[in-house]
Amino acid sequence: MNKETLNSKISAPQTKAQAWLHALRLRTLPLSISGILVGGGLAYILLKEENQVESKGFWLIFSLALLTTVAFQIVSNLANDLGDSEKGTDNAQRIGPTRAVQSGLISQSQMRGAMIFSAVVSLLLAAGIIVSSAPNLSSDSIVGYAVLAVACVAAAITYTVGKNAYGYRGLGDVMVFLFFGCVSVMGTFSLFGFGLQFIPLSGAIAVGAWSTGVLNLNNLRDLENDSVSGKRTLVVKMGFEKAKGYHTFLMLFGVISWNSLVTILVFYTGNILFLLSVIPIFVLLTHTLRVRKETNPRNLDKELKVVALSTFAASLILFLGCLV
Repeated sequence: MNKETLNSKISAPQTKAQAWLHALRLRTLPLSISGILVGGGLAYILLKEENQVESKGFWLIFSLALLTTVAFQIVSNLANDLGDSEKGTDNAQRIGPTRAVQSGLISQSQMRGAMIFSAVVSLLLAAGIIVSSAPNLSSDSIVGYAVLAVACVAAAITYTVGKNAYGYRGLGDVMVFLFFGCVSVMGTFSLFGFGLQFIPLSGAIAVGAWSTGVLNLNNLRDLENDSVSGKRTLVVKMGFEKAKGYHTFLMLFGVISWNSLVTILVFYTGNILFLLSVIPIFVLLTHTLRVRKETNPRNLDKELKVVALSTFAASLILFLGCLV
């Protein structure tokens, strides 16, 4: 038994409870809330200046935004488990942890039921956000957020589920950038009545680029199996070397955008604590060099958590700086 097979055996769930825990994929949750932290933190700065933190219901809305985003991510995780099992992408050749349906402990029908249940819960949470933030919004904005909530659930499910799953046509990168970056940061920021501004847009680009980088790493790792299984990700279309160059672009694009955000915040607030949020960037830069030198796609599995946790760390530090 080789090392990869042994690691797969060790990571495989042994009981149904473990299988469900695997299906939730808790390690994906910190990245999913990074945009909420950035958008919420930037909104807090403006609300604090206007002494409107309490009157605008910041902490209630922010907490609901965190919960709703986690719920959306869980819908996506369950849908991915279901969709990839239906299409045969989760097989013995796949690298990474054994999926729940793949393990045989959970049936496709059970996973579909869990996905639908989590989708309903996420929409109820989204409704709570809309009701709570309604005093801050115009009637058009309220309708827009309702449509956006449905779009988030639809995007989470159709990434791998269905005959026209966009993740199998190389469109996952665009959707991750939009939803993890633009929608997450700008959507949270705008819940408090603020319009389109450059500062949160810069944060949205950074979080979106790094989140897309996580997906790109996942697809780089699974290049061989995706090619055989008919999953036409952007990596499959570009090839390994070009996809590594694309990854470098995503990382550096995110770094430039994040540095712009931090620079503006330091000059705007005079708070040098924001500079601490640049520390994770050095981890991302060394990570980028490792990816550039890597020749074996299978060795990139460990790099996913590097980008995910660095993005979360930078976002959390910035959020805490906004509270000071």
